[in-house]
Amino acid sequence: MSDHTLTGKVAVIAGGGKNLGALIARQFVEGGARGIAVHYHSDASRADAEKTVADLKALGAEAFAIQGDLSEVANVARLFDETKARFGRIDIAINTVGLVIKKPILEVTEDDYERSFAANSKAAFFFIQQAGRTLADGGSIVTLVSSLLAAYTPYYAVYPGSKAPVEHYTRAASKEFGERGISVNAIGPGPMDTPFFYGQESAEAVAYHSSAAALSKHSKKGLTDIEDIAPIVRFLVTDGWWITGQTIFANGGYTTR
Repeated sequence: MSDHTLTGKVAVIAGGGKNLGALIARQFVEGGARGIAVHYHSDASRADAEKTVADLKALGAEAFAIQGDLSEVANVARLFDETKARFGRIDIAINTVGLVIKKPILEVTEDDYERSFAANSKAAFFFIQQAGRTLADGGSIVTLVSSLLAAYTPYYAVYPGSKAPVEHYTRAASKEFGERGISVNAIGPGPMDTPFFYGQESAEAVAYHSSAAALSKHSKKGLTDIEDIAPIVRFLVTDGWWITGQTIFANGGYTTR
């Protein structure tokens, strides 16, 4: 049986330079992980990624930052190949990246559609594929999706629509990788209190989302906090290893099904 702890483990964290990804990285190191690959998308995130790497090293781990647009399959392969070359193995793969486009269906362009599916579906598929090729037996894969997969709402056709295939990728991969003891899961947070959420929302929409969850009155801003999600990721890759093939809605009762 595999050792389902973080001690001595190596993790790839896509979108690990800031917000939720950075918190996951820190919690992994605090739990004993020895190596972290901190992926970031563009030059705009470079400083955040470098700071996260410095923080992880200060905690005693080995870490490095690596840039790449994960909608390009070659960049996904390079992320895993460089991590394995540096650390000798990979145990955990976490994908937090995504792209939100909020528009009425009649205003969605072909470019909007293609960018959404490239960032949210294609990148996730090939991330899971590459993780399956490179992870050590007994490893874990977790992808961030969205609680909007269980919503009945206007203006969000292409965002959750392009995240929806990840549920099937998760189920299929969990079956295919299960013989090697690799668990594969997805987490659907509610609207999170990060810049990723606020960019496309009006003040009125923010007010609605901040009051829509059953537990809204018991959270800081009525929204999902990254500190609500990171412990669930940590649980799934350690004590929760028996959970696999699932999409877990962690949203304070924002949506359910």
